[in-house]
Amino acid sequence: MKIVALAGGIGGARFLRGLRAAAPEAEITVIGNTGDDISLFGLRVCPDLDTVMYTLGGGINEEQGWGRAAETFTVKEELGAYGVGPSWFGLGDRDFATHIVRTQMLAAGYTLSAVTEALCDRWRPGVRLIPMTDDQVETHVVVDDPERGRHAIHFQEWWVRMGASAPAVSIAPVGADEAKPAPGVLAAIEEADVVLFPPSNPVVSVGTILAIPGIRDAVAAKTVVGVSPIIGGAPVRGMADACLTAIGVETSAQAVAEHYGLGLLDGWLVDDADSGVRVEGIEVRPRPLLMSDADATAAIARAALDLALELKREEGAR
Repeated sequence: MKIVALAGGIGGARFLRGLRAAAPEAEITVIGNTGDDISLFGLRVCPDLDTVMYTLGGGINEEQGWGRAAETFTVKEELGAYGVGPSWFGLGDRDFATHIVRTQMLAAGYTLSAVTEALCDRWRPGVRLIPMTDDQVETHVVVDDPERGRHAIHFQEWWVRMGASAPAVSIAPVGADEAKPAPGVLAAIEEADVVLFPPSNPVVSVGTILAIPGIRDAVAAKTVVGVSPIIGGAPVRGMADACLTAIGVETSAQAVAEHYGLGLLDGWLVDDADSGVRVEGIEVRPRPLLMSDADATAAIARAALDLALELKREEGAR
């Protein structure tokens, strides 16, 4: 069985770990969001790709869900002593090594997808991890500032430094319109039995991947099941509500399903707290969605996969 999943950071990575446990014999391809990528200290940092790689490879800081386990921050402290910023983005010593290798390989002419494959050779994540594109795409956020007025900042500055505290006027994946899917992305989708949307941010993670020309149409041709990142009107973690507000979408499991839309989404898992959700044309199933431990996460992934296979069989029988 071939499965494709579109994934952002923490929620997507943890779901993928559950999916790998739920379907150990499946061939899983993960298309990772690169809209969060940023250049810091002369290094190219790919937060979502690294979070998936570290989580599935056993090197993640489990408590915070990002960064390396047993991390130290000597380099960050020394940079601070020199007055070199930004201080708000905390790269650890072990994490620096990943970004140094990536930046050296990119400078040598390797594509991001080739670099990602090389990095995964060390971590052995048990899935094929492909960036959504080899082209540079960066999500920017337009905010209103009392002093500077309306201006655009990198998503990471808004998300990490500001904690999404400034209301976003708009959010845009800059460069997405001209980008091309990375080699292997469209072929993996075309060959997939089903496509899954983990409970990743629907605006700046899954939404950014779908913004790359060709990906949305390829996904729409498949049987697609998503897992709601919203439970009882609030994001499970993070600040997805701030992103949804910026694009005029209500923070609810129903609104997110409607945002993805009929024609893209075939099935939608919601939490029991949202059991009353109905979306015309989309099969909605309630079940517990908190990824509280490994078993619970595997059960969620299994439920998403089972629903996708059920809908695929029904479609084939018509």
